[in-house]
Amino acid sequence: MSDAAPDESATEAGADAEATAAGGTGAPDAVDAEPGGLNLGDGGPAVSEEYPLVVENLRKSFGGITAVDDASFRVEQGSLTGLIGPNGAGKSTTFNLITGMLEPDSGTVTFDGEDVTGQRPHAIANKGLVRTFQIARELQEMTVLENMMLAPKHQRGEALWRSVTPGFRGDVVEQESELLERVWEVLEFFEIDHIAEEYAGNLSGGQRKLLELARALLTDPDMLLLDEPFAGVNPSLERRLLDHIHELREQGYTFLLVEHDMDLIMENCERVIVLHQGRVLTEGTPAEIQANEEVIEAYLGGNV
Repeated sequence: MSDAAPDESATEAGADAEATAAGGTGAPDAVDAEPGGLNLGDGGPAVSEEYPLVVENLRKSFGGITAVDDASFRVEQGSLTGLIGPNGAGKSTTFNLITGMLEPDSGTVTFDGEDVTGQRPHAIANKGLVRTFQIARELQEMTVLENMMLAPKHQRGEALWRSVTPGFRGDVVEQESELLERVWEVLEFFEIDHIAEEYAGNLSGGQRKLLELARALLTDPDMLLLDEPFAGVNPSLERRLLDHIHELREQGYTFLLVEHDMDLIMENCERVIVLHQGRVLTEGTPAEIQANEEVIEAYLGGNV
């Protein structure tokens, strides 16, 4: 049984995405970037707080069911933190409250020192707090390249008058060329540049997860909330995804990860938060969670 809120699946993905036609189809020459880094436009992640995400006493009920019950936790900058619990524990609902997909009944969400509680999803994403979904939400009738070109913010070509007015069109074309270079670099980083011209609807489940994470990076995030990014992914692509996540973490990106695979969580996360019936049961290092008898008995069936 999913812990998502009622009718949550009806929420449209990318409702605030802004479309720009991609000019040209061939990969441009490689762009200059920091060694080991990616050219994402604004210098990569930049948060001022040691704990950029702070959740305090978050609460959400649906009818007589309390999905999130005074949950409080914080996520350290540059960390890969796991959020675990059985179906119905409130993980996806918590994600939806943090990212503005749902409005909490009470409690606060603070991102990089700013209260973002109840703000619209696009406003929160524009501040650098970006999420992915359990089910990848690509635009199936567009190519991988076109899907990627939707993601960058503040595209000048979104204003029709700039695209057609003499004296401004050149500025639009110049920015689009820069964006295209950036998109190709991210495609190459995720090793999906060879399917750039393939329609997204034809991709495998693993390729769609790679596309979604790649597209999320192009929104210039500081922190990424990943909702079961490995569900339905074969072991080879799972390893690639994990490698990319670790590489990005080393570049300063912060991750909060919902995942049911306990081995994966324990082997890859620095911190683990355990939800139980909408409450935070405990949190700590993987070793501390594995040694916690209450966690073992309640969630892990006696062993990890």
